[in-house]
Amino acid sequence: MEDTRIHKRSKVLHEPYHFENLKEMLNNSRKLYPKENVFTFKTESPDVFTHITYEEYGKQIDSFGTALINAGLKGKRIAIISENRYEWMLAYLTVACGVGIVSPLDKSLPEEELIQSVNRSEVEAIVYSSKYEDIMKKINGDNNNKVKYFISMDKEKSEKNMYSLKELLKVGDDLVATGDRRYIDAEINNEEMAIMLFTSGTTAMSKIVMLSHKNICSNLIDIESTYNVTKDDTYLSFLPLHHVFECTVAFLYATSKGAKIAFCEGLRHIADNVREYHITCMIVVPALVEAIYRQLWKNIEKNGKAKKVKKGLRLSKFLLKFGIDRRRKIFKEIIDGLGGKLRLLVSGGAALDKEVAIGFNDFGIDLYQGYGLTETSPVIAAEHPTVQKYGSIGMLFPSVEGKIFEPDENGVGELIIKSPTVMIGYMNNEEATKEAIDEDGWFHTGDLAYFDKDDYLFITGRKKSVIVLQNGKNIYPEELEMLIDKLEGVKESFVYGKADPKDSDNDLKLGVKIVYDPKVMKEQFGLTTEDEIKEKLWQEIKEINQTMPKYKYIKGIIVTTTPLIKTTTLKIKRFEEIKTV
Repeated sequence: MEDTRIHKRSKVLHEPYHFENLKEMLNNSRKLYPKENVFTFKTESPDVFTHITYEEYGKQIDSFGTALINAGLKGKRIAIISENRYEWMLAYLTVACGVGIVSPLDKSLPEEELIQSVNRSEVEAIVYSSKYEDIMKKINGDNNNKVKYFISMDKEKSEKNMYSLKELLKVGDDLVATGDRRYIDAEINNEEMAIMLFTSGTTAMSKIVMLSHKNICSNLIDIESTYNVTKDDTYLSFLPLHHVFECTVAFLYATSKGAKIAFCEGLRHIADNVREYHITCMIVVPALVEAIYRQLWKNIEKNGKAKKVKKGLRLSKFLLKFGIDRRRKIFKEIIDGLGGKLRLLVSGGAALDKEVAIGFNDFGIDLYQGYGLTETSPVIAAEHPTVQKYGSIGMLFPSVEGKIFEPDENGVGELIIKSPTVMIGYMNNEEATKEAIDEDGWFHTGDLAYFDKDDYLFITGRKKSVIVLQNGKNIYPEELEMLIDKLEGVKESFVYGKADPKDSDNDLKLGVKIVYDPKVMKEQFGLTTEDEIKEKLWQEIKEINQTMPKYKYIKGIIVTTTPLIKTTTLKIKRFEEIKTV
């Protein structure tokens, strides 16, 4: 069966401002919002904050870039590794807007894999935070890399080739003051590689994605045509910045719109940070937003307000039928508990629980799903106020054409796309590039999907993770995992197919490995032993089975408290996990 229909969305919600590269984007923001704050930070005094304006940010970028060119790094590859902080964003745009090629490194990698990343990327400088000081000293003494400059975000003084970012800014200040315009006037090639990103997985298996200014800026324009963010918005930077979803949507897009950025102090502080900084927008992953939603309802029930809230939900839904939106007024107390300003959450990385999406939107906080890959800069499709159908991930972005490759009888097949956001290719890996981008220019996402009659896109799972039975039936484990993960006391789950040597048909049998929370199991059900917990969960799995066709029945269960093996972007390493069951 062949599907030749090309899907494309031409309608945009907002007319975007067009720019060709990140330097043009940055200069536009410097011109439009010079006195607006781009970053906001806590001080030692409670409720007192300090800020950096777009004008100040731009001048520091000019100074740092001039200093890097003066050091001989023009056209070179420069890595960044640190927690989310101002200096990371300073380094990223400095390198991208006139120095060379920026390579954000995964801050969660084990030491050996981090060293391998440095060697493979062939970077000649690394901008890093003090947390990585010891690793940098090891890399400095290693002859297997090309690194000549180690630039510390925290050192006060430079020592040999271990430089202080603060001192380099002063050097750049002086050079710019004397008329040095090598960085300021540097021209950008929009088509060439400007950003190097490692895909998820072990370093030996991961590929290096080459992105250009054209790739990233095309995606920024798509995002701008979809969402309405302004200089009055404040983002909380929470997800790791080396991940292109956070970098593009929460950093570069916010910067292009004159918005402010604050930095999360860690998972334990997220609720406090949302309140303290009066956050309006956040990029999230399903696990986080689902945990927030569950906690909201626990607090509502604990305070005896469930009946009142449910009555408010009925009222607000009734009013919405007549175009009257009173959600934020009716649920002011709930919104105030989230800082009072939160209005937009964009979730990506995995499928979002439909109940949670509906729940936040019912309270007057817009929660939309976005979908994409590192190779597509990253967002391919998303929901927005006029494009939302629960269960789908919205429609393709304006610059994207998509179709279903080799669909089955239900119209499900691999999603393939064409867009200016698609990567240049994989660095030093022509074979993998040809496998990903076919002769006609279609990028193969590796995700199984289908479009409905209204052109809404539904992702059913990863092509590599689909379980195929002997009768040809396809089972998408993610679909079952989403149901299992909703069970009380379940932290996460892994559905797999495995042949049972005792069965003569040798067909795959579905099993599930469940990571449970002992505390919840004890408090909610009074269960303490693993056998008791396994029996409880098995009964609930059997109830889920009754809602499914027989070929999807789960026939085995493993329970554990050990977390599943995951990538640094929190995706299950299925081929590693299958070895443990």
